[in-house]
Amino acid sequence: MQCIRLPLFGADNMLKYILKRLVIMIPTLLVTSFLIFWAMDLAGGDPVNQILPENASVEQREALREEMGFNDPFLVRYFRYIGGILKGDMGSSYISGQDVFKTFMGRCHMTLILGGTALIFACIIAVPLGIYTALHENTWKDTAATVVALFGVSMPNFWLGLMLIILFSLKLGWLPSGGTGGVKYLILPAATVGLSLAALLTRTTRSAMLDVLRQDYMTTAKAKGCSKRRVIYNHGLRNAMIPIVTAIGMQFSFVMTGSALAETVFGWPGIGRLVVDSINKRDTPMVTGSIILCCVLMALINLAVDIIYAFCDPRIKAQYSGKG
Repeated sequence: MQCIRLPLFGADNMLKYILKRLVIMIPTLLVTSFLIFWAMDLAGGDPVNQILPENASVEQREALREEMGFNDPFLVRYFRYIGGILKGDMGSSYISGQDVFKTFMGRCHMTLILGGTALIFACIIAVPLGIYTALHENTWKDTAATVVALFGVSMPNFWLGLMLIILFSLKLGWLPSGGTGGVKYLILPAATVGLSLAALLTRTTRSAMLDVLRQDYMTTAKAKGCSKRRVIYNHGLRNAMIPIVTAIGMQFSFVMTGSALAETVFGWPGIGRLVVDSINKRDTPMVTGSIILCCVLMALINLAVDIIYAFCDPRIKAQYSGKG
């Protein structure tokens, strides 16, 4: 008897979907690059001052402007920049002279380590706590967890980071206050970012579980004699995963592209700190290139989240498989 293998996903449908999403990214990136390039141009200032030393002559400054095209109209400079990107050249930093893409990728893995650790920390706390509060709705336990979650959402990252430094570095001396060099340097920044994420994920998990617990199929599962654990995790949590996965994906995108405050407080050499330092130094190529790459990163994370949906929801899997 011949065994027939059914694909987990419809490969053709999945590939078409991925290609469609990648094509949609193109106008998004063009608009983003134009706005960033325009904003940096409106900010004013002479990039020649960032490149040449202070004692450079007027003739040297004017020659550099002509050589690099700084005197050209805005649209000419913008389309020249886009043409360079299409050739794989995002330019070089005005300050360090380093390639923008290589510099960004050199910082990307540090932010990935910080964001991944913070997200794992947040999920370990938030998902069980969200389930627990949903099962104890309108009790003092639910109220206490809700108050703590609201406090976590409202608390600024930089303030929490400073408090953790004062407690664990200055008072107790258990952990370093910043820098890199090992796991112990990662604990405080990951906890700072992770606690904020945990607060939001707790509320999302609680809301999703409350919605699922009120469904008829949960009552049916209980009536059939399923254990409480199986009802909660197999029937409840699995059907509540879509909003939870969405929240996790959004927060991971935020951590990867918006953790500048935490990275600055702890001296963590990530993407956020790179962008902030480049803005302060008016390093236009580094700012523009970094933000464009951040947009690409966010789009890829969102695409990965959409694909993960198929593992969580059989209805989405059926769409990729060409069924239903």
